[in-house]
Amino acid sequence: MTRRLKGASSADTRSAILDLIRSSGQVSRIELSEKSGLTEATISKIVRALIVDGLVVEAGFAESTGGKRPVLLELNTASRYALGVSLDYARISLVLCNISGNVLHSHAVPGAGRSKPQTVIDRVAREIGKFLDKHGIDRSDVIGIGVSGAGRLDASGGVLRSSRQTGEWEEFAIEAALCEATGMPVILENDANCAALGEFWSGRVSTAHDFATIYMATGIGCGLVINGDVYRGASSNAGEIGHLSLDIDGPECFCGSHGCLEVMATPAAVVRNARDDRALWERLGLQEREGEDVRTSFATIAAAAMSGDESAESLVRRSAQYVATAVLGLTNIFDLDRIYLAGPGFATAGPIYLGVVRDVLERTAFMRKVHSVAVEMGETGPGAAARGAASVVLHSHLTPHHLRG
Repeated sequence: MTRRLKGASSADTRSAILDLIRSSGQVSRIELSEKSGLTEATISKIVRALIVDGLVVEAGFAESTGGKRPVLLELNTASRYALGVSLDYARISLVLCNISGNVLHSHAVPGAGRSKPQTVIDRVAREIGKFLDKHGIDRSDVIGIGVSGAGRLDASGGVLRSSRQTGEWEEFAIEAALCEATGMPVILENDANCAALGEFWSGRVSTAHDFATIYMATGIGCGLVINGDVYRGASSNAGEIGHLSLDIDGPECFCGSHGCLEVMATPAAVVRNARDDRALWERLGLQEREGEDVRTSFATIAAAAMSGDESAESLVRRSAQYVATAVLGLTNIFDLDRIYLAGPGFATAGPIYLGVVRDVLERTAFMRKVHSVAVEMGETGPGAAARGAASVVLHSHLTPHHLRG
């Protein structure tokens, strides 16, 4: 049910009406009045301002229910754009989205590697300039740049602290540096929250539904969307599902705990376990490498699992069981009825993870006799976090009534 807007500030009301138009696809003024509880006169005034600003256009007529046919409204998708950037060790992804959150263009360049942070940011700024010029996008039409990265946000929200290791990125103010280099507003967010907002902004989930997106790349995290916004917690770092301890006697995690999901189920954990199975390791032609090649090795193991290799499938299913256990706890705590699995970690063996998580929730979720829990695949491509980062910009600038600070 749509939240009634009577008594809301004018800015929040405008934001909410724009969001109703976005989430509806096409909607009439009469329907907006019914959904919002506002008078038709108030709706007409807000819609007129949105049309003048170029954010909304009239798009034909609805069927008549007796009398004049209602005019349909929809977002003017060509009016504004958002850029999304995913910062990663091996690959930096750029996407350009319209205000519906649809990806118009994408581009990938070599990752950050071991370069100095300022060198990387300057290179990203140059790539952004070339990217916009190539596609004929005026910079004044770009609302802002969203940046996705792994790690935990500091108190300012402008720095992503590594969690795994210290280094020059640990104290580097990404937001401020990229803003200065491009002259555009920049918002930094962790990759799991980006992925969750990407699902929300794409229209797959309405404001009426709370949900979680489990995002797995090299590590694993969770983005929680509640009442139309990311639930952030005291320091904007809620959703650290990777540090749920599943075995108090398990391996030590870099966070200081033991048996965390991060060390039991991530691609790095699967690769580590595969290394102990020398027959599998040699059969798949895996090599003793460090760093980013974990993803390559994991993709090889996942592909073998999907092809029926019993040893590889056993390792992936073991990982999936740990993920399912963590998701079960999350579902029970927040009473969720919708879960998405997103990110490149699920790209190859997603069906295995999906099947195991669904099975565990169907059998053991505490509220299973009250409501079912839908588990679906989200976006698993290499640009998933970048698209989500663009959605963070759209969410912040176009529908700020959702934001809780």
